[in-house]
Amino acid sequence: MTDVKNLIDGYIAAWNETDADARAKKVAEVFVEEVEYTDPLASVHGHAELSALIGGAQGQFAGLTFRLAGEPDAHHDVVRFTWELAAGGDEALVVGFDVALIAPDGRIGAVAGFLDKVPAM
Repeated sequence: MTDVKNLIDGYIAAWNETDADARAKKVAEVFVEEVEYTDPLASVHGHAELSALIGGAQGQFAGLTFRLAGEPDAHHDVVRFTWELAAGGDEALVVGFDVALIAPDGRIGAVAGFLDKVPAM
């Protein structure tokens, strides 16, 4: 199986990449072409839709970055991990928990995301 920590570090890096072209390249490195991403707020398929979703999240939470919270936990082709969205080292504004399926080529094929902490709107 692929190096899970590096894969999830790439996942977080994709969510933090603000340059659209660089983000598209990172998404292609980390996710299969027909990736399926679903969370309580979105359901997208493919690189272009995922990259657009990431760009939208960055616009909504300008100035905040994603970071891994703890170590990924994996078995077989499944990995789960917790992430946070915060300004620098500040307390996280948003906390989520994702479960990813790793495709045979070592990239992520699907993600089911959950939101554990969200700001009041």
